[in-house]
Amino acid sequence: MTDAYIIQVKNLVKYFPVYSEGVIFKKQVAKVHAVDNISFNIKEKETFALVGESGCGKTTTARLILHLIIPTSGEILFEGKNVIEKFTSGKKEEKLQLRRRMQIIFQNPYGSLDPRMTVYDIISEPFEIHKHVPKKDWKERVYKLLKLVGLEEYHAERYPHEFSGGQRQRICIARALAVEPKFIVADEPVSSLDVSIRAQILNLLDELQQTMGISYLYISHDLSSVRQISHRVAVMYLGEIVELAQTDELYDNPLHPYTTALMEAVPIPDPKTKTEKIFLRGEVPSAINPPPGCRFNPRCPKAMDACSQKKPELREIKKGHFVACIRL
Repeated sequence: MTDAYIIQVKNLVKYFPVYSEGVIFKKQVAKVHAVDNISFNIKEKETFALVGESGCGKTTTARLILHLIIPTSGEILFEGKNVIEKFTSGKKEEKLQLRRRMQIIFQNPYGSLDPRMTVYDIISEPFEIHKHVPKKDWKERVYKLLKLVGLEEYHAERYPHEFSGGQRQRICIARALAVEPKFIVADEPVSSLDVSIRAQILNLLDELQQTMGISYLYISHDLSSVRQISHRVAVMYLGEIVELAQTDELYDNPLHPYTTALMEAVPIPDPKTKTEKIFLRGEVPSAINPPPGCRFNPRCPKAMDACSQKKPELREIKKGHFVACIRL
């Protein structure tokens, strides 16, 4: 893993408007704070993980980086180039080049594959769009990609419904690799798979990183898979990053109360092991009207009066370990 950054996210914000009910005239009455002023970097050949509860903004962040949705404000750099600027005012060739270099593996492998297309058509479609592979070489390249992800050549003539969930996810990975990307968003790629299949897919992603030098943004609820595959982890809560550190440092020494609660929620296989749990009170507040100060303060067992008055900044508590908490 090198120190060069492939992705740089600076003060990224995404608000979704909420409109009043009306048949003809609609007025914006509020906004959903989906992603609220977050910053992080991803190094070359690094797996950077985003974790947090559903609705905290993980997938929205990924889609903003890939420009599948347009940010409200902020800056996204890919290999030093401004992604937002390239997609909004760049030439068609520049946009296609960015699409080639940045890919995504979706959470639901069946939903992201066209059921009317064979595997050969699915994997070769990027060749037709980007025109980076001569047509005479398509079949050879498709077979090579299938082999790379652990499938066989005869699978190319089958349809998605003829495969298991793990095999379909391998097809999605092969399709993402078809354009020779340098950065891939893996949006909960193993959440719908059996435990044994999860390990196979994670090992495959790791092997591809070692052989092809790919960087990943890995999104997951599964903290065990995050520890297995990631180099650094950022914890999100209600649109903000509350803690960021090297993987082992974060798991062995969580500092933010929310991160601690997440870690303690992971089941321990030994029933004789007793641990002191942190129980969070209440429900996750609405992203339309987030709490003042620290957004976690209504649920935090260690909250003080100042937590609802002062917004904490993400500060480096020790080398490489950043936390947003005024108690530290």
